[in-house]
Amino acid sequence: MEKKFNVGIIGATGMVGQRFITLLDRHPWFNITAVAASPRSAGKKYSDAVGAKWCMDTDIPESVKDLTVMSAVDDVEKIAALVDFVFCAVDMKKDEIKALEEKYAKAECPVVSNNSAHRHTPDVPMVLPELNPEHIDIIPQQRKRLGTKRGFIAVKPNCSLQGYVPALFPIDKAGFSVKDVLVCTYQAISGAGKTFETWPEMVDNVIPYIGGEEEKSEKEPLKIWGKIEGSVIADSQRPNFTAQCLRVPVTNGHMGAVFVRFEDGKKPSKEQMLEIWKSFKGRPQELDLPSAPKQFLNYFTEDNMPQTKLNRSLEGGMAISIGRLREDTQYDYKFVCLSHNTLRGAAGGAVLLAELLCAEGYMD
Repeated sequence: MEKKFNVGIIGATGMVGQRFITLLDRHPWFNITAVAASPRSAGKKYSDAVGAKWCMDTDIPESVKDLTVMSAVDDVEKIAALVDFVFCAVDMKKDEIKALEEKYAKAECPVVSNNSAHRHTPDVPMVLPELNPEHIDIIPQQRKRLGTKRGFIAVKPNCSLQGYVPALFPIDKAGFSVKDVLVCTYQAISGAGKTFETWPEMVDNVIPYIGGEEEKSEKEPLKIWGKIEGSVIADSQRPNFTAQCLRVPVTNGHMGAVFVRFEDGKKPSKEQMLEIWKSFKGRPQELDLPSAPKQFLNYFTEDNMPQTKLNRSLEGGMAISIGRLREDTQYDYKFVCLSHNTLRGAAGGAVLLAELLCAEGYMD
């Protein structure tokens, strides 16, 4: 990529916004030229606005410390004039986020969103780049609806499904139709924007409820499996997903326990599944995008692997770890999988999506 893109981060002081900043510092294609947050932070230096809320393992990058925080809501036109596109990770009500992201898009500023507000807008692509990159081809239809030339919205899926959907999707596309999936997810506290310091009741505790998470885990895969039909992305009618999501005392990393049944008993052999995972490459690997893992799906043969603490940061937190594949007495197979929820699952997945959009010419 010869061109360097100027980018803004909307919601820059929150946990995902902070992760965006660490990922974009020294990014080969992207240069942060604007940071925005709530009106109460506007006008402050970024380092002063985030203050003690900074929770990344590394220090605030020098390149953004002294940037003046702008108002995510009031400075849309000013921000749009400074950037080629924005990443959005605001903490607002769903309807407010929908309106705000459309406001940026209509200001001819493309939006790559970490938020859930537009995930089920029919002409907004919800893309896990290795799996359904072709969904970005709906963007011209969305631009037609919005009345824009450059502006559009693209979103990444929820963090909870970023371990098990990548494991199932390639097998389905290899001709072994997935019929039923039962998944139990064990999700880190950073998924709620928390640390143990800010959420001490999570120490030595498991909470068997995460608001809205099970619905997202069951519904969003159907859009990823879906197809463009005219001016919309039509959800697939299969597979059937059922999910149970638990919050566990882990800083980062979502684990999933997966049970899968195939159509008409036509299941692959274990050896076929392992080969599909090993050989699978998506569009990001073909394009050699900066944030793309070289080996997307990684299978561990040890009985006690993968482990959250050991494997969540595999390939910069952008790879998927899988293990314990075995036949099941009620389903065809069961296995476990792991993804880093704030890297692959949140900011990193959005950065990879932005790289795909740039490489395919949608940010020109």
